[in-house]
Amino acid sequence: MTIRTDVAPSTLPVTLRESGVEVEYLDGRTTFYRGVPEKAGETLATGPGKAVHVLVTDPDGTEGVMMYVNDRKTHEDILESSGVGRIVLDGGETEEIFPGVTVGSPDGMRCRIQADLSVARGRVFVFVEDDWGEESYELVAESE
Repeated sequence: MTIRTDVAPSTLPVTLRESGVEVEYLDGRTTFYRGVPEKAGETLATGPGKAVHVLVTDPDGTEGVMMYVNDRKTHEDILESSGVGRIVLDGGETEEIFPGVTVGSPDGMRCRIQADLSVARGRVFVFVEDDWGEESYELVAESE
């Protein structure tokens, strides 16, 4: 098994479209998360074995920072050249990845993402993927 390390993210250009969210990497490539993100409360729990990407943008949604959570496949060099960060958590661990945004791995297989939007002062998106599909969420205040 390959051991992977945490990687710090860089600020990336973001475009919010009617059909989804586009992120441009530092190396010029782009990725597109399809579909309008579903609104979720300030806490989101994912299923086991999913790839989880957390994007925190400025209030206007024009730039942001992206973190891969528990990604053990992507080499550090690729992440660093793209500007995407990574955090690797053991079961039971919780980390604040951005001010006001915390990720945890309660059992080592699932992720729990929590956002205090008054502290984050921007928009928080969570993209959840596996071989069968992808889901997009935007964490919003419980009253929205």
